[in-house]
Amino acid sequence: VSHSILGRGIAAGIIDVQVINPRDCSTNKHKTVDDYPFGGGAGMVMKTEPLVAAIEASKESGTEESPVIYLSPAGSTLTQAIAAELSELNGMTLVCGHYEGIDERVREHWIDRELSVGDYVLTGGEPAALIVIDAVCRLIPGVLGNDDSPADESFSAGTLEYPHFTRPADFRGHKVPDILLSGHHAKIEDWRRTQALVRTRSRRPDLWERLMPLSKEDRKRIDTFDRLGES
Repeated sequence: VSHSILGRGIAAGIIDVQVINPRDCSTNKHKTVDDYPFGGGAGMVMKTEPLVAAIEASKESGTEESPVIYLSPAGSTLTQAIAAELSELNGMTLVCGHYEGIDERVREHWIDRELSVGDYVLTGGEPAALIVIDAVCRLIPGVLGNDDSPADESFSAGTLEYPHFTRPADFRGHKVPDILLSGHHAKIEDWRRTQALVRTRSRRPDLWERLMPLSKEDRKRIDTFDRLGES
């Protein structure tokens, strides 16, 4: 988080990210944070005492009224809409599981919400937490530098983003679409919206279904594209 956009946001005082290591909250001389599961089975489970102490330390540092979010496969899948919702909060505590997860009592009594970053398994919740931090913090005004940027990205309008091009206009015979060089802003915006719709339809049928029914204008764009193709 000390690099790039997040790093600049922290340096500017717009966002603040603190890390609390549960080992630092362990009272065991070995700083133990895990133990064998009751009932047997493979793997280890994160203990209640150090994890709850870490959560309480986070709240004492200034997030008393903010939600405690556990990164878990059982949580709701992170979306742009959820990231936008979280960006409106004054703060949040992200709990990173490890091994086989956390003691269920912590989940039941100290966790307010669970989030997943996808249907796959990680060795720990730290990479998932970084994804949440990045997705949320970049939506906070001032972090990106251009507050209009988040409104013109994939998922923000329910679609994937349109294609982007930059100089040179001709690279080894591969040319930038003429419309983007025309200077006709209205036609460029129409082309971009069409491309966003077409890309979403072909690459993300699940997102496409959520767009139904299309507006009259978008329906016309798709019909025209299907009739004329890229031209």
